[in-house]
Amino acid sequence: MSISYKDAGVDKAEGYREVALIKEHIQKTMRPEVMGGIGGFSGLFKLGAYKKPVLVSGTDGVGTKLKFAFLCDIHNTIGIDAVAMCVNDILCQGAEPLFFLDYIATGKLVAEKMASIVEGVAEGCVQSGAALIGGETAEMPGFYKEDEYDIAGFAVGVVEEDEMITSDHVGEGDVLIGIPSSGIHSNGYSLVRKIVFDLGKVDLEKVYEGLDKPLKEELLTPTRIYKDVVFTALKVGGVHGMCHITGGGFYENIPRMIPDGYYAELNLEDLKTPRIFQLLQEWGQVETKEMFSTFNMGIGFVLAVDKGREKEIRKALEEMGEEPILMGQVKKMDENHPKEEKCVL
Repeated sequence: MSISYKDAGVDKAEGYREVALIKEHIQKTMRPEVMGGIGGFSGLFKLGAYKKPVLVSGTDGVGTKLKFAFLCDIHNTIGIDAVAMCVNDILCQGAEPLFFLDYIATGKLVAEKMASIVEGVAEGCVQSGAALIGGETAEMPGFYKEDEYDIAGFAVGVVEEDEMITSDHVGEGDVLIGIPSSGIHSNGYSLVRKIVFDLGKVDLEKVYEGLDKPLKEELLTPTRIYKDVVFTALKVGGVHGMCHITGGGFYENIPRMIPDGYYAELNLEDLKTPRIFQLLQEWGQVETKEMFSTFNMGIGFVLAVDKGREKEIRKALEEMGEEPILMGQVKKMDENHPKEEKCVL
C-alpha cells in the first residue's frame, strides 16, 4: 500500500487554494519598483535613484500574543502586528520601508485562516507603504498543533547615508517627544497571559470599565505603524534620534538611541496611560517599575529632537491628528551618575 504527502498531513491542494485567496490582498501592496509576480522563487525589487543608499532591515515575530488569536479565533489583525514590529524598528533610522516578506508555519493548513492572516499582513504593508513581495506558508504536521501557527517576517527599507538617524546625533538638551500607542502592541504578552489565565479573575468577553470593547478584542488590538509620524517629523527637521518601545519597555528601549555619557530624564505627568495597563497592573498586582520595564504604557514611539525645533515638530504632528506628549530631555552624566542608569523616571 502506497502513501502520499497528504497521508503524512501535508495538503498541497489546500496550499494552492491559499495562494489563490491571498492574491487580491497582495495586489493592494504593490509599488512601481516591484518586478515579477506571485509564485516565483524570490521577490524582486528595483532600488530607485539614491546617491548613497543604505539598506536598513529588521525582522521579528508576534510572540505569545498569538495565543489570544487562537483562543478568540480572530486572525485578520495579527499580520498587522508582524509588519509593525519590523517596520517600526527600521523607521528608527529614518528609513523608508520598501518591502516585506512573511513566514507562517502551521500544523494544518486551512486556506481561509491563512488568507485571513495574510489579509492582516497586507493591511500592515499598506499602512507602511511597503510592498509584500514574497512569503512562505509551511504546513508542519506533528510539529505544531493543528489549530495553531507562528508568524514572523522581515522588512527592508532605504535611507540616504547622510540622512540616516543614529545615536551619534543625540546630545544634551534634546527634548523627548512621545507618540501614543494603540494599546499593548506585541510585547509583554507572557505577563498578560500569566495575569489573564493563571489568576482566574478575568472574563475575556467582558467590556471592563474604561474599555470600549470586550477584553479579548482589546488584547488583539494591532500594533501601530509610525511611518507617517516619522516622516512628518523628519520633514520639519531637527530629529536627532528615534526609538520604538518594544520588549523591555522604557528602561531598555529609550537608552538605545542615547550615546554613552548621556541619559534620559523623564517627566511623565502628561502621560495618559490607557486603561488596559491600569487593569493589568491591578489584576496582577504588578509593581510600577515592572510595568514600565515590560510594556509601552501608552507610548509606542519616542523622538529625540532639537529643543529649538520641538514646538514646530509637535505642531506638525498635532495637525495630522496626533497627540504628542513631552516626556523629558536628554542630559549629560556627571561623575556621580551611575553609567547603567540611562533612563530615569
